[in-house]
Amino acid sequence: MKCLLFLGLLLAVLCAVTHCCPEDICHEVNNTNLQNGRENLLTYSCDKKGSNYADFVFRFYKLVSSKEADKNVFFSPMSISTAFAMLAVGAKSTTLSQIFEGLGFDNLTETRIHDVHESFHKVLSVLNCTDVNITLNIGNALFTATGYEPQESFLKNTKEFYDADFFSSDFHKPEATKQINKYVEEKTKGKIPELVAHLDPSTVLVLVNYIYFKAAWEKSFDPLRTYEDDFFVNTNASVRVNMMHRDGTSNIYYDQDLSCVVVELPYQGTARAMLILPDDGKMKQVEDALSKETVCKWDSKLVTRKLNLQLPKFSISGSYDVKALFEQMGITEVFSGNADLSGITGSHDLQVSQAIHKALLEVDEAGTEAAGATALIFTRGSYISHTINFNRPFILLISDKRTSTILFMGKIVDPTKE
Repeated sequence: MKCLLFLGLLLAVLCAVTHCCPEDICHEVNNTNLQNGRENLLTYSCDKKGSNYADFVFRFYKLVSSKEADKNVFFSPMSISTAFAMLAVGAKSTTLSQIFEGLGFDNLTETRIHDVHESFHKVLSVLNCTDVNITLNIGNALFTATGYEPQESFLKNTKEFYDADFFSSDFHKPEATKQINKYVEEKTKGKIPELVAHLDPSTVLVLVNYIYFKAAWEKSFDPLRTYEDDFFVNTNASVRVNMMHRDGTSNIYYDQDLSCVVVELPYQGTARAMLILPDDGKMKQVEDALSKETVCKWDSKLVTRKLNLQLPKFSISGSYDVKALFEQMGITEVFSGNADLSGITGSHDLQVSQAIHKALLEVDEAGTEAAGATALIFTRGSYISHTINFNRPFILLISDKRTSTILFMGKIVDPTKE
């Protein structure tokens, strides 16, 4: 019988701020160039190809959105990719190549594999050392069955590259589920209270990634100007929402080819939100065109304009069976009896039985709050004032400017549906 592994990913909160790293560590990180040594494979530069990691983000979004065209979408590609990259520390052969190629990393030589893990290590270090204006914590944990000892090399490398916490759990008792959920809840400031609903007694390992982000808008919305208005879910239906209102200057661009307007909303610190509002009936056209190249084009075309901006307050969440989605992306072996995770166990008796991702996003006048988790379970110019009203479905990207990585992505179809 195959032993099972559970992979959990969690995503967290966007809104206000505190420092998240010890000063000495962050001082060293903040004076380190992400490009020191070999090219960082997670960050993307618009003037060179690099890896295809950024494409993974949009592939995953398109797959989720195609299944839930009329529903809200929200997830953390950073959380999902980190969890599977950490899993790849113990993967070999076709299992390893499928995971990495699915995440956009190809040409898998031994050096390339090391570069992927080193790239994650550097980006996670930088993200965990944000300035005083942002709270951004990303971390990993391994919960192992009592008496179950993973390979020493696996433990060493997950600690070195992913700074994983280690815990022993008795998966035959319900306290194990409570232990994992309590850990996740604390790390996400209460936003993800129940990542794991049930664990099979034959579970031997649970791998968890969490991300918590909280940031204030660089220019906040005045709560006194928030008013009730219609949000048009589709051409035949509308809902009443609390619509925030703000005047001032913003970076905007209207893409005539794709029939959408793009608005950049910076947070205090190094993060920013990019809001994409398609014209009526153009959502699928915009979604089909989403890619690193498209986002790079938008970035290069943004211009500062006086803007009358109207944006709904909302709280949405997403819960995804990553196993089913990854299998459709060609990552299949790790979930099957043919999985080679011998780098974890020293034998071929381990496979991923579940991969769960939960995420939460809250947007208000002060800023943004988001929470999420992933778990893998193994058993054994012009100053004319423009008005932009986000009163119909739109796409949201939240990224970190220092690392050029997308932290969260989503689509708001109905702001009243959590």
